[in-house]
Amino acid sequence: MRAATDVASPVRAQNLGHMKHFIDTQDFSREELEDLLGLITLLKEADYEDAVPPLLHNRSLGMIFEEPSTRTRVSFEVGMSKLGGHALYLKPGEIHLGRRESLFDTAKVLSRMCDVIEARTLKHETVLELARDAEVPVINGLTDFNHPTQAVCDLLTMREHLPAGRTLEDCTVVFVGDRTNVCSSLMFIATQFGMRFIHAAPSAYQAPPEWLAEARSNGAISGGSVSVTSEVEEAVAEADFIYTDLWWWVDQEAEIPARRAAFMPRYQVNAALIARAPEHARFMHCLPASRGVEVTDEVIDGPRSIVFDQAENRLHTEKGILAWLTCPTIKHSSPERHRLHEERIGDYLSRRGWDSTSPAPGAEHLRTGEVLGGTRR
Repeated sequence: MRAATDVASPVRAQNLGHMKHFIDTQDFSREELEDLLGLITLLKEADYEDAVPPLLHNRSLGMIFEEPSTRTRVSFEVGMSKLGGHALYLKPGEIHLGRRESLFDTAKVLSRMCDVIEARTLKHETVLELARDAEVPVINGLTDFNHPTQAVCDLLTMREHLPAGRTLEDCTVVFVGDRTNVCSSLMFIATQFGMRFIHAAPSAYQAPPEWLAEARSNGAISGGSVSVTSEVEEAVAEADFIYTDLWWWVDQEAEIPARRAAFMPRYQVNAALIARAPEHARFMHCLPASRGVEVTDEVIDGPRSIVFDQAENRLHTEKGILAWLTCPTIKHSSPERHRLHEERIGDYLSRRGWDSTSPAPGAEHLRTGEVLGGTRR
């Protein structure tokens, strides 16, 4: 998605306070992530039968975006709607995020008005600061360091497309291309789940030692492994899943000639490269894709590609994460308290003649359909 910057060893979200956030898959144990995947699968199955329960009825999601998005925005907004809630899109430049208003104040205000916050930020430090000060769950929708919701989606997709008779622990995922934020996230979650992860890239674009150390720590527990190589042809020959991402992103335009020279044509996922992989190997991409650059049309649209299954799974993943984080924070009123407040508010409206059959003073035209000034008000 985006070439990762020098965020090598970020502060972990579990150290940010009492609230449970979703900032990095490394903040959770494999058992916790398995629990989350179980909920995602249940909600996906319910969605296919148009039977998603309104777990977040009348709840609100504040979505902060410092840059445009397709899958992240749509999956969170539609996911919240399917759960019975409402999502508010705060587009780039629309709020005073860290400019005319401090991040602390933004976190506090949104916490008073929303039940959960999703933030897609340019810098990882921004989402960490929001999580530190928020009083509701914060979900990382992408930063310059990682993309954890994409990683969970990717694991779900690989599990749905396993080679016959195999488990995740038996599989190798080969990431071809730049050390993007998606690369770091996939590396971490794959090694958490006991997979073999290979990063194939020119030496100048390979994963940094800090990432490798963290992934190896995961592997020491799960049995997974991580390695880097410039020999992409050898790497894909062992792949069960071949994954690629953009070679450059916004603000890297000046680097395009050097990056293109480094990656093209050897690291392009094309028919010749994918022919070196086992017949059962599947192709993945987080999207958006630069067709004809890091991947060719014949591969991304071909029979080995599962990119649109992967894209759809973003929706189911976001539903699961939203419910998993938010449901435990919801305080439900008893039926007695509901009746009490309905009666109190009903009495107030009745004293003013504002009950369900009597419009508020001055609003009679809304009931009769009266047209004022040539326009229905």
